[in-house]
This record gives sequence, C-alpha cells and structure tokens, in this order.
Amino acid sequence: MNDDMRYERRHSRWYEALLLGWPFQLTVGALVVVGLPAWERWGWGFWEYLPAVRGNTLLACGLAFVGILFTLRRMHRFPGARISAFIAPTVSVSYLLVVAVLFFTREEYTRQVLGGSYLMSLAWFYLAFFLGRRYRRMKLAVVPVGRIDNLLTEDGVDLRCLKKLDLDGVRYDGVVADLRAEDLSPEWEKFLARCTLNHIPVYHVRQIQESISGRVEIEHLTENEYGSLLPSFFYQGFKRCVDLVAALLLLPLLAPVMLAVATAIRLDTPGPALFVQPRMGFRGVPFRVYKFRSMYIDQKGSGFTEGDDDPRITRVGRFIRKCRLDELPQLFNVIKGEMSFIGPRPESMELSEWYERDVPFFSYRHVVRPGISGWAQVEQGYAAEVEGMTTKLQYDFYYIKHFSLWLDVLIAFKTLKTIVTGDGAR
Repeated sequence: MNDDMRYERRHSRWYEALLLGWPFQLTVGALVVVGLPAWERWGWGFWEYLPAVRGNTLLACGLAFVGILFTLRRMHRFPGARISAFIAPTVSVSYLLVVAVLFFTREEYTRQVLGGSYLMSLAWFYLAFFLGRRYRRMKLAVVPVGRIDNLLTEDGVDLRCLKKLDLDGVRYDGVVADLRAEDLSPEWEKFLARCTLNHIPVYHVRQIQESISGRVEIEHLTENEYGSLLPSFFYQGFKRCVDLVAALLLLPLLAPVMLAVATAIRLDTPGPALFVQPRMGFRGVPFRVYKFRSMYIDQKGSGFTEGDDDPRITRVGRFIRKCRLDELPQLFNVIKGEMSFIGPRPESMELSEWYERDVPFFSYRHVVRPGISGWAQVEQGYAAEVEGMTTKLQYDFYYIKHFSLWLDVLIAFKTLKTIVTGDGAR
C-alpha cells in the first residue's frame, strides 16, 4: 500500500458537511419555520417592530423548532428509531408545550403564526427526512478479523467487509474492527492507525453491534458513557419528579376508564378486579404490583403467560391486555415510588430467584426502577417470559447503559404506537 495515500471520510467535503450538518438545519430551518409564517402574517420588516404579542409568538415558534430538531437528532442515535414515525408526535408535543406555557403565563400570542409554524415544521422535517434518508444510512468498512460474524448479520447499516488493506477509494463513515482480536496483525493495526490519522473513526465491533441491535451482551457488565456502572443520579431524581407529577395528573383523568374496566371484569367472570403479585423491585427490594385481572382465578398454569392463546385469559382480559389497559393500576405503584413509567419490567419473585441462579448479572437490572413499559417491550414485544429472557436482559442492559431522557422519549412514543395499533401487546 502506498504510504502517501490519503483516505477520505464520507460527508467530509465542505458542501456535504454544510447541507447535512445541524447548523444548516438550524439556521435555514428557523428561517422557513419561523420566518415564513411571520412574513405571511405581518409582512416584510416584521422584526423592526416587535410588540409583546409578536415577540412571544416568534420566541415560542423558535423554541419549539429548536426542541424538535434537538430531540429528533438525539433519538436518531438509538436503534429502531424510525424517525419518520416520530416526526408528527415530536412536532405536536413541542408546540403543545409552548402553547401550554403561553396559556398558563397568560402571555399574548398570534394563533395564525403559531399554527402556520406548526404546519411548516411538519413539512420541513418530513422533507429533510426523505431527502436525507439515503445519506443518513451509515456505511461502515469491516476488518475481517476476530468476532465479526454476528455483526455481519445485522440489518440497518451498510456493512462492507474489506478484502485487503485498502478502502479502494470508497468513502466510509467509519471502520469497524475487533480491537481485542488476537489475530489482528501489525499490518491491520497500521491500516487502522492510518484511517484515524485521516479522521475516519475506528469503532470496536461490540460498540457497533450494540448500536445496531439495541442489546448489550450479558457476558460481562459494560460501563455507561460516564465510565460508571451506575446510571446518572441526577436523571434518576429528575425522572422520579416527572413520574410523580405525571401520575398525579393522569390519575383523575383515567379514573373513569379504570372504573369501567373494573366493572367489566367483575361482570365477565367471578373474582376480584385487581390482581396483586409480589415482584422484585428497585435495588432488589420486593413490592406488590397492581394490575387488572385478565385471567380466570380457578385455572392453574405455569408462572408466566403462554402468549395470546393462553386458555387462562378471559374475554375481557384479552381486550385489556391488547390495549395495555391492564397496566393502569400501576399508576399507584408509580405514585408510591416503587415503579416508573419507563424501565425494565419487574419479574415475579419466583422467576427472579430462578434467574438469579442461572443468568449472569441478572440482579444488575434492579439498579433502576422497574417500569410499566420498557425498551425490551417496545423492541422485542411481550414474548414468553422464559423463552426470551436472555434477549430481554440484553435489551434491559442496553437501556441501563444508555439511561437518558432521549431514550425514554423514544420508548414513550413507541409505547403509544403499541397502544394505538396493538402490535407487541401481550
């Protein structure tokens, strides 16, 4: 290989970096999303005279746009984040939040401009997604040494296995290698160093496999981005406050629904409306989880649900499980601090003790509060407890490793999709 040869990273040319970078999206997008509706309503030179009503409206539109851009870019980092499906919910929530702030602070604003900005935001982000979809798909070169077999079976990324110590003029987003492989020769090490010197990122195979699959292998514990096994204490406290406020606000709104579900259960089959079961909770402390009963009380079975065809499930139970209505009583667990809206699903005491004996690091999943919904549920679905436990744990460990607001937002959107469509609900 020629020592003078220089490699070029994908999207490294100035015009590519300009058009695909966030500064362009921020500046040009703000002009379109905020400027056009304001110009249509107030005409040219609207910025020369800004009374409170105009200033409030422009500020609200600008904050909503920046929030949408930042949220979508952060969620795009996670596997399974099909951004096109989350554009409309993200835009809608952002504008609802700024309208709520304006309403409760009794500040004046122009509905026409805010509504026009909302529609322009939808158009801008959908257009940006469809135009950039081809260029956003990562293209990675893979060094054919070490543990790369599982990586090459993953979808969602353009992976190309190198045949020789050269990129053959192809521009890649990065190079993937098993940096711990014993047979990584000095020639390949020199090649990786040359890629780094040319500003082409070199990734360890495990890092890329986790980012594509959304799972962390449970052969050993892996530290988070802060270099620690402990999730962020600050975000844990913030999340607890959000959980409590949200649960207290939702409880009176959902009380009629809960009453209707409880009545339907009692009319359908004999027995109590609530199902109460000890579960393993936060930091390994047992607690009692509340659910609406979805099974007959006089039929025995295994310690876990055997899918949608489980004969123990009642007629009403089948419906409320599909719509996730059986989880509503867990609002009380959230208020008591035993659960969160989002986190690893709590397992029964019997299964937890079994997994503790047979599954490495199983107890590590209790380092965060268990949740009503979680990363494993929206990615894997509500599969049989025992059959999919290893895969479920890999998803849980990924959630703990990437414990953050943005991952929780993504899970919340995916959960709402499950509730609306019924896909994955078990």
